[in-house]
Amino acid sequence: MQKKKIAFITGGTRGIGFGIALELAKAGFDLAINGVRAEEVVQEVIRELETHGGRVIYCRGDIASKEDRNAMIEKIKAHYGCLNVLVNNAGVAPKERKDILEASEESFEYLLSTNLQGPYFLTQAAANWMIAQQGEDKNFKACIINVSSISATVASVNRGEYCIAKAGLSMATQLFASRLGEFNIPVYEVRPGIIHTDMTAGVTEKYDKLIADGLCVQKRWGEASDVAKAVHALATGYFPYSTGQVIMVDGGLTLSRL
Repeated sequence: MQKKKIAFITGGTRGIGFGIALELAKAGFDLAINGVRAEEVVQEVIRELETHGGRVIYCRGDIASKEDRNAMIEKIKAHYGCLNVLVNNAGVAPKERKDILEASEESFEYLLSTNLQGPYFLTQAAANWMIAQQGEDKNFKACIINVSSISATVASVNRGEYCIAKAGLSMATQLFASRLGEFNIPVYEVRPGIIHTDMTAGVTEKYDKLIADGLCVQKRWGEASDVAKAVHALATGYFPYSTGQVIMVDGGLTLSRL
């Protein structure tokens, strides 16, 4: 019997992260999902994922915390003894959108510690473990997938700290792809556009109008399932020779058009 692959999805209890977890559960992965809510609050999410036949554990913690990151990795080691796929999805928006001429250092530090520093050092820890697993099993396969945003290249002056964090995550993809090439551990970036999530709930009316007026080539919102399908393809190994590459999931929003 073929051993199931283990995927760890940060922010996997809601929004895009849950969409990814659901897609991978359906594809036969065993899962570790992360969030900051109490475990009893996410039991319904866990049960839904388990209906697809796989095992699911919850790794509660803040990815901005070194201690929490270490605890999450140790829990996965203790429970599964293996990790094949890391999906760095967890992220936060500014608590208050402010022009870059007014935004606070506190907001900058909050965004960067969660959206960049956290995934950067979680990737470091996971990558070292993946290398060790590869040393023990020559058939071991692994990959790392960073979920960033079109904000990595599209400037929004009322949330500059978010854009900078996502641009940094994009460079982190290139850095780890370069470093892990010798171990044949590909690192990818999935870059969503305007996706229906909790994070975009407050700007629904604004983007409904923009999308209707042609902001995207495909005149609809993106859904978590759109991002999840891209992650699924990468996690399953359908792009083994494309390390460091960006998969756009933005309905053509960033296409140059006249």
